[in-house]
Amino acid sequence: MKKWTLLFVLVFSLQTTTSARSLEMPPIPKERIAIVVLDNPQSPQDIQQLIKPYKDIHLRHVFQEAIYGFSVEGNPESIEKLAQNSKQIISISPVNQYKAQAEEGVKIIGGEEVRGLFDKNNRRLTGKGVTVGVIDTGVDYTHPDLRRNYAGGRDLVDNDADPMETKTLGRATVHGTHVAGIIAANGKLKGVAPDAKILAYRALGPGGGGTTENVLAAIEQAIKDKVDIMNLSLGNDINGPDLPISLALNRAVDKGIVAIAASGNSGPNVWTVGSPGTASKAISVGASTPTLEVPYLLVKGMRDKLRIQPLEGSAKWNLDRSLPIVDGGLGTKADLKDAMGKIALIKRGKLTFSEKAKNAREAGAKAVIIYNNLSGGFMGNLEAPIDIPVGSLSKKAGELLKSKTDLLANISVSEEKDLLADFSSRGPVTETWEVKPDIVAPGVAINSTIPGGYLSLQGTSMAAPHVAGACALIKQAHPEWTPDQIKAALMNTAKPLVKDGKPYRTYEQGAGRIQVNEAVKATSLVSPSSLRFGKYESEGDIHKAFLHVENLSEKPVRYTFDIPKHANGLTWRFPLAFTLNPGESRDAKLELEVNPVELKGKIHDGYLTIHAGSNPIQIPYIYVLEEPNYPRVMGFDFKDGDQQGTYRYEVYLPGGAEEFGIALFNPDDFRFVGFLDTHQNVKKGLINKVITEENLPPDGVYLAKVFAKKAGKEDFIETMLVIGEVVR
Repeated sequence: MKKWTLLFVLVFSLQTTTSARSLEMPPIPKERIAIVVLDNPQSPQDIQQLIKPYKDIHLRHVFQEAIYGFSVEGNPESIEKLAQNSKQIISISPVNQYKAQAEEGVKIIGGEEVRGLFDKNNRRLTGKGVTVGVIDTGVDYTHPDLRRNYAGGRDLVDNDADPMETKTLGRATVHGTHVAGIIAANGKLKGVAPDAKILAYRALGPGGGGTTENVLAAIEQAIKDKVDIMNLSLGNDINGPDLPISLALNRAVDKGIVAIAASGNSGPNVWTVGSPGTASKAISVGASTPTLEVPYLLVKGMRDKLRIQPLEGSAKWNLDRSLPIVDGGLGTKADLKDAMGKIALIKRGKLTFSEKAKNAREAGAKAVIIYNNLSGGFMGNLEAPIDIPVGSLSKKAGELLKSKTDLLANISVSEEKDLLADFSSRGPVTETWEVKPDIVAPGVAINSTIPGGYLSLQGTSMAAPHVAGACALIKQAHPEWTPDQIKAALMNTAKPLVKDGKPYRTYEQGAGRIQVNEAVKATSLVSPSSLRFGKYESEGDIHKAFLHVENLSEKPVRYTFDIPKHANGLTWRFPLAFTLNPGESRDAKLELEVNPVELKGKIHDGYLTIHAGSNPIQIPYIYVLEEPNYPRVMGFDFKDGDQQGTYRYEVYLPGGAEEFGIALFNPDDFRFVGFLDTHQNVKKGLINKVITEENLPPDGVYLAKVFAKKAGKEDFIETMLVIGEVVR
């Protein structure tokens, strides 16, 4: 089953392999569990009748709030027949595995300023009277900073009323307590909304693991409990809007709940936002940086300085002299014999970051740099604080340093603030071509509560609860506002972030970094708070969009539109200026005419500016020309089948494929062995396929290239597959 991650980083959860057989894997269940989505609500009795012809399928849960549907357990072939023989079924998805991917942040988003404001009952804005559902690993409700906020909850893993964090040695979790503290800590630390009530839903169990079924059940329970806001700091790497959790969040919003989802930690590449951060109606949150001291490595003889990503839990990079760099291998004690008084350059892998750092410190190293074993950079947290600086570099930078000899380096430190975190996942969303994330919030070096104390962590998991807390403040100030209005207030007043004088793209940061102090005072709201003009269909295409403009102030307001910066191939038409009296609203029609011959690039995005009197409101927009350059294949997983000698795979094709296949190669000499599977003209969505024994290659280890071709573009995923019993 596919792995999902809590959207923060802990070292020991980062190193995984794709293998059909591994001593580290849990036992493979003989039966398959799947989520069935229906087009209309059905009673449990009707559902029993629906599955009655299939004797080896058993009903597990009926969902009537989060989605219309149910979960079943049974033979994969029977489940497939059920899907084919019922017109009521929209989709069937496997139960995927979800795995667990303050105070300065409060200041940055304007939270302290908000505490000086009052609601309509003359109470300070602290989130009082607002309930936030935290769907996560549970919450340590005995923590002194959380005791007064805890209002109950449900454990969907053990199916009881005690959503306590897992405390089992070796599999303990901290994530949900950290998220809850960012939202509503009220003790030594103060969260964004310190008087909000927390309802905890433990959907992820020991080690941070859980399933689609657990999370759906948690959403279902939160809807029944009538929470005002729900926070999901979890996700996967599938950029698709149609997975059950994304659909469930849309349903929750329809029922009046503000749904918050982390966008993911797979940046800085585009098309990396994952479900449920792809849900159209939820608020998808990326991560920005608070004020940080960022170290740069200046190496004698090299022109360009290298940016080091500090690991949370290490000492500051305040080295005051030049130091030699030594190759520290993988960071074992044997690799670090020559590290005394030097900067140890260590390759990622085999050991946790903490183990590498501890070994280097014991060897007398003054600092540690861990470079990636995959392309790109990474961020992370140490399991325990250490008194020497530890940071990371990209694979390319690390290998460059390793290739040189007699290196001498200095460290310079620069202050950075309000930048998009490199790890923050970017959009757009495939198929719907939406702007995601919607907004960003601080997600780096965030100090919050954990069982037994406090810890600084980073990730979009930490950014999302800043937004959940902000929504609690807005909800207290404006209890009558709908989820769409709260979302509009946050996005209409966000601050677009800029790097090197240029704003980030809309599908990287959405509307920008939240400013809750401005959002609670918003007197004009424009929704939808981002626009998608769809995809090019034919020459002379005219795309229409409507913006709902509301005047919530106590005086008339005049609204005008700025004409966007000229772009060849795009012609805009805006309504004339208009005035709304207090309490009035109006739908404003916009048109975008496209000439594809003149338009450069396959994605065009930017901001439309509406002036509400003297107050500018920026609306991010996106337009897609033809089939854009998104990944054609993602989310591949390969497991043992239900029958002896069989295997099954899952893969997501966001736009379908003209040609799809899994090619196998010898990993030693890259000789082509054959195809594990191939298909032509495959529909979009999640593919589940069983590979029978007669179609398997001989037992062994293979390099697999999982590829998909569409509209002249081919993408592929490379991974190692283990077939049969392999002697190690």
